[in-house]
Amino acid sequence: MIFTTTESIPNREIEDILGVVTGSVVQTKHVGRDIMAGLKSIVGGELKGYTEMLSEARDKAIQRLVSEATDLGADAVVGIRFSTSAIKDGSSEIMAFGTAVKLRT
Repeated sequence: MIFTTTESIPNREIEDILGVVTGSVVQTKHVGRDIMAGLKSIVGGELKGYTEMLSEARDKAIQRLVSEATDLGADAVVGIRFSTSAIKDGSSEIMAFGTAVKLRT
């Protein structure tokens, strides 16, 4: 499965648009990460625990998006975008969305 943030795929023609597909993950904070983040905020720098957590959540969201596109019979997903939102205090959603397409063979 090809998936990309671009609206087209080089050297390939989109034959049919199958629809919008999404994948999302709601992630909560880990107490240990919160403690370390609090300490890190004193001296500054990257919060690597949160960076890893968000990277894992983004990867899961992409996997779910690709799975939904596969179920539709898509060859690719184009125009992928990401959004985040707070669900409640201490948790957030990462959503990936794009357009599932069939490619001309």
